[in-house]
Amino acid sequence: MKKIICIAAIVVIAVAALAVFNCGPQKPRLYIYNWTYYIPDEVLEDFQKRYGIKVIYDMYASNEEMYAKLKVGGGSRYDLVFPSGDFTSIMRNEGMLQEIDKSRIPNFSNIDPEILPRLTFDPGSRFSVPYAMGMAGISVNTARVPEFEKSWRIFENPALRGRFTLLDDMREVLGAALRTLGYSLNSKNPAELEEAKAVVLEWKKGAVKFDAEAFGKGFAAGEFWAVHGYAENVFLEIDDNMRANTVFFVPKEGGPVYMDNMVILKDARNIDAAYKFINYIHEPEVYAKIMDYFELPSVNIPARAHMTVTPHYQIEDMADSEFKEDLGEHLEMYNRIWQEIRIGR
Repeated sequence: MKKIICIAAIVVIAVAALAVFNCGPQKPRLYIYNWTYYIPDEVLEDFQKRYGIKVIYDMYASNEEMYAKLKVGGGSRYDLVFPSGDFTSIMRNEGMLQEIDKSRIPNFSNIDPEILPRLTFDPGSRFSVPYAMGMAGISVNTARVPEFEKSWRIFENPALRGRFTLLDDMREVLGAALRTLGYSLNSKNPAELEEAKAVVLEWKKGAVKFDAEAFGKGFAAGEFWAVHGYAENVFLEIDDNMRANTVFFVPKEGGPVYMDNMVILKDARNIDAAYKFINYIHEPEVYAKIMDYFELPSVNIPARAHMTVTPHYQIEDMADSEFKEDLGEHLEMYNRIWQEIRIGR
C-alpha cells in the first residue's frame, strides 16, 4: 500500500512539474473595471506590450452599476476602478479604497495644480488620481435651429418642442435646473429642490424623452435637433458634414462637472501593476492620445502640447460649474423628487 501511494505521489508530482515546464510562469495580470469604451484599445495594447502585463478589462454603464457590483462582492477580483467624484467620496468613506502612494506615480506631477484644490470629494487626492474631467452640455443642429441662447433655457424654446432630449440622469438634470435658478447643484434645501422640480417639469413638456444612451445616435439621424448630454457621445456618431452644422456649448449658468478617477480597491491583489498603469496613463503622449480620442480637455498639462485635436470645450469653460458631491442622507429627497418628475406622484 505504501509503495502504491509513493508511486502515485511521484506521478502527481511529475505531471505537475511537466505542466509548469510546459506553461512557464504566468504573465502578471491587472483587473480593470471601467466605463464602457473609456480607454482606446491601442492604449491598452501598448501598456500590455511594454510591461508584459495582461489586462482583463470589464465595463459598466453607470456609477450605480459599478458600486452595486462591488458592494455585493461581484467585483472582488478587480484592482483598478474609475468612479466619478461623488462615488469616489462614497467609496472612500466606506473603506473600499487604498490610500494612494504618490511616490509610485511620478507622473502625478503632470496634473494641473489649479484643478486639484477643486476636488473636494477627495481632499489632497489621498485615495484617487484624476483621469478625465468634463461635463454634459447641449449639442444643437444649427441647420435646424440657427439662433439660440447658450443657456439651459433653450429647453423652453418653442422651436425645439418635441425635438430635444434630456439626460436620464437625476443629478445632471436637477443640477442644470438648480444652476438655472442660481442655486448650487449640490443644494440640500427642500424649497430650492421644489423650484428645480418645477423647472424640469416645464422642460419635460417639450422633451421627447429622458435618454442617457442613444441621444447621440438620435441626433446623428436627425431625429433630435438638440440634445442634453456629453459632446463625445454626439461627435463620435456624426459625419464631417454634420459636424459643420453642430455646436456644443456649456450653458452660461454652469452645471455639473465630473471628474472620473483612478482608484485602487482595498482588496486589490495586483497593486504593482495598478500603479504602473496609473503612471502610464499620465505620460503626456499617452494621455494626449486618450483626450484626442474623446476630444476632451486635458487635466495633464504637458499632454496639452501633444494633443492634435481641439476639444469641444476647455477647462476654462467649466470655471463657473461645480463638481457633484455626495448628498449623504439627502439623497433620498433627490430620489423622491426625481421619481415625481419621471413618473409623477
